[in-house]
Amino acid sequence: MKFMERIATKRLKDLAKSPFDLSVKGNLNPERINTYVASACGYRFLYGTERVDGSTMQALEDLAKESFALDKMKRMQSGEIINKIEGFASENRAVLHTATRDFFEEKNQSKTAQEAAGLAFKEVNKLKHFLDELEESFHFTDLVTIGIGGSDLGPRAHYVALKHLQKAGRSVHFISNVDPDEAALVLRGLDLRNTLVLVISKSGTTIETLTNEELVRSRYLKAGLDPNKHFIAVTGKGSPLDDKSRYLESFYIWDWVGGRFSTTSMVGGVILSFAFGFDVYNDFLKGANAMDKVALKSHLHENLPLLGALLAIWNRTFLQYPTLALIPYCQALSRYSAHVQQVAMESNGKHIDTNGDFVNFSTSSIIWGEPGTNSQHSFYQMIHQGTDIVPLEFIGFEKTQCEKDCLVEGTSSQQKLLSNLFAQAIALATGQKSENPNKEFKGNRPSHILLAEQLTPTSLGSLLSYYEHNIAFQGFIWGINSFDQEGVQLGKALAKEVLSCFSLDEISHPYPVGRAFLKELKAVLHK
Repeated sequence: MKFMERIATKRLKDLAKSPFDLSVKGNLNPERINTYVASACGYRFLYGTERVDGSTMQALEDLAKESFALDKMKRMQSGEIINKIEGFASENRAVLHTATRDFFEEKNQSKTAQEAAGLAFKEVNKLKHFLDELEESFHFTDLVTIGIGGSDLGPRAHYVALKHLQKAGRSVHFISNVDPDEAALVLRGLDLRNTLVLVISKSGTTIETLTNEELVRSRYLKAGLDPNKHFIAVTGKGSPLDDKSRYLESFYIWDWVGGRFSTTSMVGGVILSFAFGFDVYNDFLKGANAMDKVALKSHLHENLPLLGALLAIWNRTFLQYPTLALIPYCQALSRYSAHVQQVAMESNGKHIDTNGDFVNFSTSSIIWGEPGTNSQHSFYQMIHQGTDIVPLEFIGFEKTQCEKDCLVEGTSSQQKLLSNLFAQAIALATGQKSENPNKEFKGNRPSHILLAEQLTPTSLGSLLSYYEHNIAFQGFIWGINSFDQEGVQLGKALAKEVLSCFSLDEISHPYPVGRAFLKELKAVLHK
């Protein structure tokens, strides 16, 4: 049954006509806050400041059951082929990023999942052996990573998140944009003799990555160094990057790990292990694996990813709020909104369902955000008093990472940080009445809070998995395929044609308007 035909969908459409009013005095009270809370993997999920009540939550739970969301999650983690569009050419693959962290204990896995976990574990062991050899035989202090999209956003966000654990004498640098200025600035001041370069491309054909690789290799040659003694790769087995004559080592990734879901694979593993040590990476994997199991729980208040997905669907599809601001009150998560933005919007920014039919409802939220409290002095004016309602997802931690703080006027910086987080959630929900319209706050701006004790490798792994499964559950419930990304292909193909304008070759384009546009561009470029 399609999404709009479900009984729960029709019930939720009716409930959305008069959602719970958070701005009514007394509606947001301690009893409500204590009732609307769930917990798992050290996180508390506080959602009393969402525009839901008991009827809404029951209808949302019914929606999950009608869409067989939990069954689909089980099928995904067991390795069934779910990345497909029925009746049309598609990737037709399993989706098994969970296998890259599913080897810590014996349990009842499917044969497919066991085999995938075995392959992943083999690469983990290869990485550990490589790192041991690195410590003994080489003196690399810096790692330059070359990748784009999921090969950059996720690993970079998680590297920044754990930077307080960076080993002495180790630094990681990222080149993603094909803009040569980025590479020039990254390489400026680096001692290439002590620099290792990691090239990440599953296919081994990503044009931006290969271009940047050749740019960096040319710098090594110019410095009189052999780049083949400094370069390593993460790629698919048998790809052009799987070449021992050009790389010290090639670590493997498989077609059942999508780029945006690849941080727990070797894509993130090499970076995190080089910077922080193998044990940190191992703890990160354990945290992700723990939340993978939570995503299989049948009780809604034990299944944080499913709960988060249902609230996202309520806000996006039923209340018609187009965006979601992801605001971590934690500077270490400064790049996390960008990571989640890709995972969500590349996964669920779809206009057809899994049968190839166009949908008649709103799918992915537009994800954006910056850390608090900086964001309060940037765009919160619009969030509080703007004409569009923006739901928020806050992330906070009770303790600091570095545990270096001081008291100012009787309270610590961390206490001030958290007080701002909670104050914003309350203010957005309840608003403020005033005879002065300039000081009027309408309230009913929904939000929820993910709160944990401290951001550690383990809790960070759980946070990663929370978002991966939250976004997958949304796709399962909407009935769309969250695991391909055809929307990025057209621009890539056209870019290759436009690139021809930089040469003097004859322009060929299948459409007259395309040929005309490219001829005009070529005329400008060759003036």
